[in-house]
Amino acid sequence: MSRSGYTLPVFACAAAVAALHWLRDRQPLTLASVDLIEPAQIAEIPIEQVAGLSENTALAIARSDPGDNLDLTKDTPIWALVEWREQGDDAVIIKGGEGIGRQVNADDKPAIYAYAQRLLKENLQLMLAPGEKITVTIILPEGRSLAVRTSNSAFGVVEGLSLLGTTGISQPLSTPDQLAIFRAELQNKASRFESLVFCIGENGLDLARKLGINPEQLVKTANWLGPMLVEADVLGVKEILLFGYHGKLMKLAGGIFHTHHYLADGRREILAAHCAIAGLKSPDIQAVFNSATAEAALTYLKSLDATTGSDWVNQVYSAIAETIDVRSQEYIQNHRESSTGSTICGSILFDRDRKIIVKSKTAGLLMGKLC
Repeated sequence: MSRSGYTLPVFACAAAVAALHWLRDRQPLTLASVDLIEPAQIAEIPIEQVAGLSENTALAIARSDPGDNLDLTKDTPIWALVEWREQGDDAVIIKGGEGIGRQVNADDKPAIYAYAQRLLKENLQLMLAPGEKITVTIILPEGRSLAVRTSNSAFGVVEGLSLLGTTGISQPLSTPDQLAIFRAELQNKASRFESLVFCIGENGLDLARKLGINPEQLVKTANWLGPMLVEADVLGVKEILLFGYHGKLMKLAGGIFHTHHYLADGRREILAAHCAIAGLKSPDIQAVFNSATAEAALTYLKSLDATTGSDWVNQVYSAIAETIDVRSQEYIQNHRESSTGSTICGSILFDRDRKIIVKSKTAGLLMGKLC
């Protein structure tokens, strides 16, 4: 059985609770109690260090433990700086310090999302007397360096990590136990629908709903696309629409059917190969290959189209989408116990702004049925 842990907001909150406790009682905590709110339970979080920096300011440190999860934040320290203040209407003000990303599409606000805000404010307000006010600054010393290994920048979060999530429990999305949960959902929906939409993550699920696709036909796969495709075929699903962020979904065009970056990553090779096949000049292929992210490579191709009047984005990504369809069906065929299955696949790739880049020909037909 895999061990679940807690999400980053929980450790940020625990550190803040410990720092505020020091300010009030001048005593360090070794364990901080955090009401997770979602779910309704109390977590006891170890505190590594607490220090008073001045009469009105204290710093506490917790360390991330996401459980048995392939999570790059595992063991990273989370600092909370808490200081008394007298001005302002809000009892608790939350700020993002070093290592907390900023949202370039939201006026550079710190990437501290709704659940984290609620968790911090509700837990800390319970410790304040009427009229007392504090400012809490969350710091991730390793956040900036860790962020370059994530797809955060693809969704407009730069220079650090996000305090993201809708729950305090960190589920091990890349473990076999989690795959069993996804398979159970797939089995339920396959019994009711012949056409399903596979979404790797929350961004795909959200965009698919906004496009008018029936939420009951949406299936979250996380990184387990290969096993989920085979399971769907076994269950008799006739049509699967693969719907995902291009930096993840394009891995399938290279035959990579478990998309976690810890296990395999051939994005720049896949992009560069399709650029070469499409006929791009060598300097442009090199620029794509050397791009820091898939999103940066897409931006480069868009700039070529804008300056030369060409159509490289459509040519390259259409080829990638068609390759995803072919390789997905080959994957199913190679893992099929009999030759009687007939599952077909179509793919849709979107960018960091959740705008669709391309639909494969099969995906276009499937969308006509689903919407």
